[in-house]
Amino acid sequence: MLSRILGLVAVAVGGTLLAKQMQKSAGKGSESRVSIEVDMPVRTVYDQFTQFEQFPQFMESVHEVRQPDDKRLHWKADVFGKVIEWDAEITEQIPDKKIAWRSTSGTPNGGTVTFNALPGGRTTVTLDLYYEPQDAVETIGDMVGAVRMQARSNLQRFKDMLEKRGSETGAWRGAIAKESTTGPMH
Repeated sequence: MLSRILGLVAVAVGGTLLAKQMQKSAGKGSESRVSIEVDMPVRTVYDQFTQFEQFPQFMESVHEVRQPDDKRLHWKADVFGKVIEWDAEITEQIPDKKIAWRSTSGTPNGGTVTFNALPGGRTTVTLDLYYEPQDAVETIGDMVGAVRMQARSNLQRFKDMLEKRGSETGAWRGAIAKESTTGPMH
């Protein structure tokens, strides 16, 4: 009987703390940073990362990425069990160094991927991701680290895919100059 009462108290306290945390996070975005080392030269790693339409090959929840031009992307993915679509624009792209983007429709998100050459032909890939949960399920998932875990898992699959293949499948070596953004993401 005592263990049952303690269990109910623990659930009630946990629920109260979760509700308070959700109120604090309401309307706020979440930022995650994940990095991985790839046993390939920076040019190869960067070139493969520019193949956006191939992201579904290593991004578990992504169904499709279409790139109508050098700066725009259309995404279709599962986010916490819901299929959603959004548009994004590349705001800065420096070959072998950086790709930055922000959403222009749908769920507000954005981020930067940086590529740093390491000795021995290795590369560190660092993803800084910003995401604004849209409902209670997304907020709870974000609070338990689901976005960070998914990002880490996707980077690991990217690394495994590229190291196994041994070369990139294509490249885009163009640059996109950084734009100043003064307003909200969309």
